Amino acid sequence: MKPGHLILLVIIIMGFFSCRDKAPQNAQDTQSAQNNVLSSEEKKQGWELLFDGQTINGWRFFKGGEIAGWKVADGILCNSGVGSDHGGDIVTKEKYKDFELSLEWKIDSMSNSGVFYHVQELDSVHAIYESGPEYQLADDMNDPDPNTLSTQYTGANYGMNRPVGAEVKPLSEWNKTRILVKGPHVEHWLNGVKVVEYELWSEDWKRRKGLGKWKDYPYYGIGEEGYIGLQDHGGLTCFRNIKVRRL
Repeated sequence: MKPGHLILLVIIIMGFFSCRDKAPQNAQDTQSAQNNVLSSEEKKQGWELLFDGQTINGWRFFKGGEIAGWKVADGILCNSGVGSDHGGDIVTKEKYKDFELSLEWKIDSMSNSGVFYHVQELDSVHAIYESGPEYQLADDMNDPDPNTLSTQYTGANYGMNRPVGAEVKPLSEWNKTRILVKGPHVEHWLNGVKVVEYELWSEDWKRRKGLGKWKDYPYYGIGEEGYIGLQDHGGLTCFRNIKVRRL
């Protein structure tokens, strides 16, 4: 081998080991490094992180109190997973009116949860769902209850509008939810598909409310501005990449 060729070979080998040392140890490290961060383009568009991957800063218990039951590990936020309302529902510390919310979630077998918006903390409101419309999250595939209504499946405006064309990924995979609220107009998206669209306070909305369970909750859906909430309702649900931008 000529001396010049030998030098070139040494440089290539040294470069290979240098790159190998700097590379993530596994695919999970690569994925983790990309979660719970905003790109420069997202920052320009006005997106804000609601979960930094390490703490629950920016959140608190519905109607006050120190958060308990919820856990953060490996860049993932999980509710208690113990049972109905054990860990308590959490809400953002700031209120939002017109906004776009994006988040990823993964749910355990037989579990269900929800994402709320325009949540009110009135003295006469005792639970998060009494005021805030809910984007339903559930293990639809293993639901054993034959009485589950179509407005109680993933992506639904819970108790009001059933999802159309919703496809939930297997339990081991992450789903992506997008909620758009602008004035009375609301859209629910699941894994890139718009599954629900409705107008708050319209005649159709009033009719649906009057025919369902929310007829007995006078403060349901009244807010034009309020908190965003995550539910600890039944079984384990985990979240990541929670971000919002005001419209």
